[in-house]
Amino acid sequence: MGSLNITAARHCFPALAQPQVFFDNAGGSQTLGAVIDSVSAYLSKTNVQLGASYAVGLKSTSLYSAGYEAAAKYINASPEEIVLGPSTTQLFRNLSAALSFPAGSEVIISKLDHEANIASWVALATQQSLVIKWWAPTPSTNPKLLVSDLKDLLSEKTVLVACTHASNILGTIHDIKEIAETVHGVKGALLCVDAVAYAPHRKINVKDLGVDFYAFSWYKVYGPHISLLYAASSVLSRVQSLGHFFNPSSTLENKLGLAGSNYELTSSIPSVLSYLSSPLIFQSIEVHEYELQSILLSYLCSHQKVVVFGEKDPDTKKRVSTISFVVNGRKSKDIVEEVDKVTGGRMGIRWGSFYANRLIEEILGLDPKDGVIRASMVHYNTVDEVKQLIEVLEIVLPKPDL
Repeated sequence: MGSLNITAARHCFPALAQPQVFFDNAGGSQTLGAVIDSVSAYLSKTNVQLGASYAVGLKSTSLYSAGYEAAAKYINASPEEIVLGPSTTQLFRNLSAALSFPAGSEVIISKLDHEANIASWVALATQQSLVIKWWAPTPSTNPKLLVSDLKDLLSEKTVLVACTHASNILGTIHDIKEIAETVHGVKGALLCVDAVAYAPHRKINVKDLGVDFYAFSWYKVYGPHISLLYAASSVLSRVQSLGHFFNPSSTLENKLGLAGSNYELTSSIPSVLSYLSSPLIFQSIEVHEYELQSILLSYLCSHQKVVVFGEKDPDTKKRVSTISFVVNGRKSKDIVEEVDKVTGGRMGIRWGSFYANRLIEEILGLDPKDGVIRASMVHYNTVDEVKQLIEVLEIVLPKPDL
């Protein structure tokens, strides 16, 4: 694996030129300068309705189509298999409104997920009289979605399984390929995966994973505030169209795109692919993130008052660089506010439940109103920034008992 040119990478992000450490990347990454320029250029020169025959109209339509082609290429899909929308939450809602199952069918929902991949399916179960089975690991500091537990939940009535590729709290990576194979052991059962917390860190190949539905947000992958939902061509016919009756309904965009995706944001997606185009880029990212999470995990796990959630092992096959913890006897909110005070607000960590309230309360046993302290790193973060955070935590965290 090659090393990452961190200086060159950081120069691609205008926001990184300011004196701010961005450790809230799981909530949204910084945006590539090329993406910003693309959005500006589109709005300045080609901001017209798609489909027109005049010159600027043709160019606008071409840019939009190129955005779809790039987004599909990024995950090894075809443009017909994807739709772009305002958020992963909205795309899952749209998908749930377009699926229909017989009353009494069973849906299996992970309790380690962001609510985006839970609420839609809970609502669908209520609307269609489906039975919910919760995929809930035994409460611990390192809960995982295990295939052995999933097998106990599956039955001939299973129609859908919803789970996360990587937890936005724990950082733990799940074996989606094995999960997909297990789910598809039930005839007609579908797998829906939330990859929002995974996508910024690793290369995605939906065909290799074998998933039916897969979603993530580009604004957490260095791009614009727009998200992607994939539906395998083999299941497209099971997705009903939410569009006007007189419009086409063969592609996923036709079915769920509802008046089209945001033009200027869609047209900027090729800029993300250009940045991530090097054949070894993700290997380099993985090596760099291993170093970042090794340093921070080593410090946190050695602290007597700190409880780390998720994998303590920095192995990049087991986790991404999203690290959450609590401090015994202290509120997460108070710790973060003290960090803000010490640094003048320049150390960007966060506290809360991060829309994973079921995981926080029912599996980790924490108060969802306070939640965890989360430091979520990506490849443009530096070793020096991690060391700065540790220096601040040395000031803020309670001293070990003697």
